[in-house]
Amino acid sequence: MKRVLLLIGSVALVAVSLSAADRITGKAFATRSEVIAPHAMAATSQPLATQVALDILKQGGSAVDAAIAANAMLGLVEPTGNGIGGDLFAIVWDAESRKLYGLNASGRSPYSLTLAWLQEQGLESIPSHGPLPVTVPGAVDGWFELHERFGKLPMKQVLAPAIRYAQEGFPVSELIAYYWQRSVPTLEVWAGFREVFMPGGRAPRKGEIFRNPALAKTLQQIAEGGRDVFYKGDVALAIDAFMKREGGFLSYRDLAEHTSEWVEPVSTDYRGYEVWELPPNGQGIAALQILNILESYDLSAMGFGSADYVHYFVEAKKLVFEDRARWYADPDFNDIPVQELISKEYAARRRRLIDPERAAESFEAGNPALQEGDTIYLTVADKDRNMVSLIQSNYRGMGTGLSPDGLGFILQDRGELFTLEEGQFNTYEPHKRPFHTIIPAFVTRNGEPYMSFGVMGGATQPQAHAQIVINMVDFGMNLQEAGDAPRILHQGSSQPTGEKMIDGGTVTLESGFPYATIRELVERGHSVGWDVGPYGGYQAILFDADQGVYYGASESRKDGQAAGF
Repeated sequence: MKRVLLLIGSVALVAVSLSAADRITGKAFATRSEVIAPHAMAATSQPLATQVALDILKQGGSAVDAAIAANAMLGLVEPTGNGIGGDLFAIVWDAESRKLYGLNASGRSPYSLTLAWLQEQGLESIPSHGPLPVTVPGAVDGWFELHERFGKLPMKQVLAPAIRYAQEGFPVSELIAYYWQRSVPTLEVWAGFREVFMPGGRAPRKGEIFRNPALAKTLQQIAEGGRDVFYKGDVALAIDAFMKREGGFLSYRDLAEHTSEWVEPVSTDYRGYEVWELPPNGQGIAALQILNILESYDLSAMGFGSADYVHYFVEAKKLVFEDRARWYADPDFNDIPVQELISKEYAARRRRLIDPERAAESFEAGNPALQEGDTIYLTVADKDRNMVSLIQSNYRGMGTGLSPDGLGFILQDRGELFTLEEGQFNTYEPHKRPFHTIIPAFVTRNGEPYMSFGVMGGATQPQAHAQIVINMVDFGMNLQEAGDAPRILHQGSSQPTGEKMIDGGTVTLESGFPYATIRELVERGHSVGWDVGPYGGYQAILFDADQGVYYGASESRKDGQAAGF
């Protein structure tokens, strides 16, 4: 196996300890204290969005009202990660019914685009940008589905802050300015991008005021006319005309027939904590599969940062991602064995394939039939103890680059995640939902709400979901430390788009892992790289039922803020 060890000379490698004394003396991971509040909490990846959420809560809005308001705001202030041209998934804890609800608000492929046509063009995969990867934007319908069931305030009031900021402008934050500038060379060639997202012929810089009056108008139409404005009214007509002009396939019919789907969240018990995810077409159950495999190991005794922990984590991830490539897809087109994939029995069978002393170069997907042997994330909690875990994205940051005339947003490129290889679960078909990377998560204890969390970042997400849970349960970290702790990222597994794992992939570790760990991983056959990520973006809210307070945590790698009252 090829062994790669890339080290940055200026980075100091430090040992890791999690004792109480270390926390007191400042040696723990947390970049800041947890936020604690008695009534309500919001955690988003941008402070202005967090403040909008709190404003809605103070006006009497529900957690869902505040989440929608924050999501609309993030589509404006963080267009590098989301917007109403993308999709949405959510898990909601409803205090009245004492139940979790799941919403899959992902869009489908165009009726008029066929696999045969794509193959006739000589394509081996769907392009990442332009008209071909466009699928129906599901986010707006997701807002209205959530609002109808759990909202309190009128949508005019919920969307008012984002509309006002779009009209008046907001100062672009440093991180968003950086990603925006990086997107320009790729996206400026696509219709509508320069007109909306390059005022003065370039991306806005840190601190500059950016206005998006076209988006303000679109949001105002949605606020006044409801979801049908977007899917059957003026917005739908504008998208249809734009796509026809640009040689695309998404049509008025695709938009008019779009529906979201309420789904049952699925869970596994990890050492007394019930960890919840949504079933495919998303990748959430990968986190549950990883946790199931690792549950039989004494991770606490191994210690955070140890070679044993990293080795077992990476090997479990490799196993699970082979299943992810094989089985995760649109359940309307496939019989996906979800319960079998997340069962303890299946995990025990797969676990036996892990060599404790050697990294595997390849694994095959398992057969879960037991009888046979990639974004923004936000979470909000309100005074009534309702909690919402919501994730929303355009994919590839700003999406396709196509911005329909006068609408102020970019269409997503989720269709890129289909495979053009025939006979696979995720093979392209008309009116089909592609494999999805974005996943919200939730944790309960003894049937009571405990934690709403998520980590944005493509294939990083299920790996990071599992690590957050392990950091808290096995290594005793608090809510903020669990997100700030250095992350393990394995890249190069087989993909739902058809790529295969080669030579075991690559392990990349954030600064904070001891050199002795890296050296031992290489000796076990791991290819270890020193990389900048993507390590994801974390937000979380924990409910302390004994004290009746919320704890909030926000990602130190982004502009995020957790705040409450």
